[in-house]
Amino acid sequence: MSQSKRRGYTVEQKAAILRRHIADKVAVSDLCDEYGIQPSVFYHWQRQLLENLGLALQNGNSRRAEGSELERGRRKIESLETKLTRKNEVIAEISQENLDLKKSVGET
Repeated sequence: MSQSKRRGYTVEQKAAILRRHIADKVAVSDLCDEYGIQPSVFYHWQRQLLENLGLALQNGNSRRAEGSELERGRRKIESLETKLTRKNEVIAEISQENLDLKKSVGET
């Protein structure tokens, strides 16, 4: 019984294979034979391409809007991390004061 080795294709390799079919009109069967892939794998890649085509066609404004939204999210995270750090410092201070007070009255 022979074992077939599973090939891993990079995103660039997948794009090149799909491009050959779309732009150069190379038949799917020829590509599958050439690269040793099943037609179902090829069609899965093609479906992924079509499902994500909108991302490639976004204009610069949409990408900038997403970028500024990401930046707002990063700033909010930084702000929350700063508040969390300060809260932890206050809790540590109060805990230390409580421990010192217990020691001064003879409790442990």
